[in-house]
Amino acid sequence: MIQNPIFKGFNPDPCVCRKGEDYYAAVSTFEWFPGIPIYHSKDLKNWELYTHVLNDDEKVNLRKLPSAKGIWAPCLTYCEEEDLFYVVYGVMNSMNARYFDVNNYLITAKDICGPWSEPVYLHSSGFDASILHDDDGRKWIVSLEWETREGYEKPGAICMVEYSPKKREIIGYPKRIWNGGTDRGCIEAPHLTKRNGFYYLMCAEGGTGYNHCVTMARSRQVWGPYEGDPANPIVTSVPGVSNERHDPDHLKPRYYNPDSVLQKSGHGSYVETQNGEVYLLHLCARPFVPELRCTLGRETAIQKMKWTEDGWLRMADGSHLAKMETEESNLLEVPMANIPDFDDFDGEELGNWYYAPRIMPQSFADVKARSGYVRIRGQESRTSLNEVSILARKLTSVYARITTKMDFKPEVHQHSAGLILYYDNMNYINLRKYYSETLGQSALSIIHLENGEKTEFLNTRIPVEDREIYLRLYIEGRKSWFAWSYDGEVYEKIGRVFDTTRFSDEYCKYGEFTGTMVGLTCADRVKHAHCADFDFFEYIADESRNPS
Repeated sequence: MIQNPIFKGFNPDPCVCRKGEDYYAAVSTFEWFPGIPIYHSKDLKNWELYTHVLNDDEKVNLRKLPSAKGIWAPCLTYCEEEDLFYVVYGVMNSMNARYFDVNNYLITAKDICGPWSEPVYLHSSGFDASILHDDDGRKWIVSLEWETREGYEKPGAICMVEYSPKKREIIGYPKRIWNGGTDRGCIEAPHLTKRNGFYYLMCAEGGTGYNHCVTMARSRQVWGPYEGDPANPIVTSVPGVSNERHDPDHLKPRYYNPDSVLQKSGHGSYVETQNGEVYLLHLCARPFVPELRCTLGRETAIQKMKWTEDGWLRMADGSHLAKMETEESNLLEVPMANIPDFDDFDGEELGNWYYAPRIMPQSFADVKARSGYVRIRGQESRTSLNEVSILARKLTSVYARITTKMDFKPEVHQHSAGLILYYDNMNYINLRKYYSETLGQSALSIIHLENGEKTEFLNTRIPVEDREIYLRLYIEGRKSWFAWSYDGEVYEKIGRVFDTTRFSDEYCKYGEFTGTMVGLTCADRVKHAHCADFDFFEYIADESRNPS
């Protein structure tokens, strides 16, 4: 059996495609770089983090964007006739007054690892744009047309426009083609495919929260009219009928289903294997209960599907409920490399599993400056929306232990470095070494930012020597705390125990849609030049346990 989620932690909005015997899936990254991770598999069970599509933070400038803006819902497709990969992605710039100002782009590459072409601007008419390569050579862009007018149903309808590869632009204006296959409302995430003469329009409905679902419609003509699957929704965490068209809120916690571990199941994309099997990748989440807070963010799960005799897509087990386990394919199993638990920074390049908010981590993290260490150059404060030095990886379990050994000598009070549990620039906990003018020497203390309110726990400040020091973060379900050591054997707890559940979409007021990260950080708020060296980064997680 395949165990869900297949991509644990912050991995939302999956889009899957196949080239020959290789399967690739892309997910959203929002304000994080590198952008748009690509996961690779041969059997749909074992996956590896293979590459990233966006790795130039000058061409794709996310600086100054608030949390949860940036890269939304990439669509990854492979056009066999052209032997070309396509990625359509949106850059969400603002959600002020619910206008949702987004720019949608298209890029191509012969190889999934790039190089990718220069971005072609498509339009700004809503988000979750995706592309169909029709069998007559034409190309169609579908997206959610975001509605802002009073008296109209929100958030809007699915719209479509033709794309001209020759002119590298859309033809005319997008036109509305579909309002949904249920009455859950909040339609989004359209993917248009073609099979046996039918155009199939797969969407998400109900909002990307607890009433989320995957729905399907079809038509003999690309412009419709489309008919909804009579069994909609085809995959969800909360089967049944609900009429929520009047409520544009996406979260809807009242639809939490206590009979399911996977919640928020929706936003799907399907792929057919070379053996004729069908699998659906979809968004999901695993909340703490009863708080209904998803510290790990929105994750990716997979379900085995089947086509009915009358041409509709269904879950293979005959139900509509997303499951923690699904049947394996009959493809030959091929193991894939996992992200290592222990990184000693001995390689020539930084691991591809590291991310930074708004800028590429290589802009401040150097594995060649000192053999066996990563050197992190300090920049702005962790609250900044501009250039922050946080080298982070995704939290994949709420039962984890994170350890590092740091060599850092602060010279002024604006110098600090250490270990961080980070949701966004307004919500984090940072165990840091810094220069204390009060003590006249280096010290450890904890900075806590909760929904923008900063607390420095001076009552737990500890003077420390300027030599290598071990820092550790424990995450045990709802409880998280820090410890430190000189020898890496005997650790001393520092500071209070924090509430892990608060690092979540549901609790954080300034961000949504992402997930919690853990990592190394350094700040130099004077000259952006002072550095901290880290000997290793150890991430031990028990991924067999779900939040509870």
